Amino acid sequence: MPRRCDLWRIGVVAAPIAEIARAGSLDAFKIDWLDEPAYFAFEADPFAIRRGDTIHLFTEAFDYRERHGRIVHRTIASDGAVLLPRVVLEEPWHLSYPALVEDDGETYMLPEAAKGGRLTIYRAAAFPDRWERIADITLDTRPIDATPFRHDGHWWLAYASAANAKASLYLAFADQLAGPWTPHPGNPVRLDRAGARPGGTPFLLDGRLVLPVQDCTGTYGAAILLLAVDTLTCKRFECEQIARLRPPPSAGRYREGLHTLTACGQVTLIDVKRIDRTGRGWLIDAKRWLTR
Repeated sequence: MPRRCDLWRIGVVAAPIAEIARAGSLDAFKIDWLDEPAYFAFEADPFAIRRGDTIHLFTEAFDYRERHGRIVHRTIASDGAVLLPRVVLEEPWHLSYPALVEDDGETYMLPEAAKGGRLTIYRAAAFPDRWERIADITLDTRPIDATPFRHDGHWWLAYASAANAKASLYLAFADQLAGPWTPHPGNPVRLDRAGARPGGTPFLLDGRLVLPVQDCTGTYGAAILLLAVDTLTCKRFECEQIARLRPPPSAGRYREGLHTLTACGQVTLIDVKRIDRTGRGWLIDAKRWLTR
């Protein structure tokens, strides 16, 4: 039972992700912060798609009273108006990290579902409210935070292993999003608690592929490390660190972690963390067990 509880908050940065990477810091950018979540609940892992003037934001919603993650959706209008979240995807197991990708006119989601023992691709049957399973992906390990992207004619997945979630980076490639997927022969391609577990959408910076990964030294999700990829083929992987992003001063008391950085056109989504050390998490867990 936890005596320390991570509590996250979502921010919308008024800058493209490449501009943030060039700056190497979030400190100078305007950030609109979503309202603080309810008592001992949070939203994290923001991913978004823009349709017209509207941003469709998907996040993990988690309440320590239940300890069961769901995927929620809200819209952010061009005037900044934000709707309340509503659940759009729920399973008997925990869901988080709703990685989004568009392909051939369709929208797909690959939420993290390691506790369910699988990685499932969902297609938007009626965007953004209704999602249907189209395929389960089999890999060389139970994946955490699988992140799809296109590179050099292939689909790629970056993911961590559930056996070493805070310090591993694995890769797999395929010709089709639904697979079959081939694990990279160098897996794990990176073992480093200071920067391996995926933490957002890959992007191009001056023609170089950049992977956001988590720095989990000191605490889970302490910061985002940006890895510029020099070589990514079906046989080799080489990269170098180009920046480390910490929570900005405007995050206020949520300055103890940042573990997601995702692109949405001219804006970028982040989440920042504060740690509750009061021990109330232990009381919440005790009450939940007693009332079962």
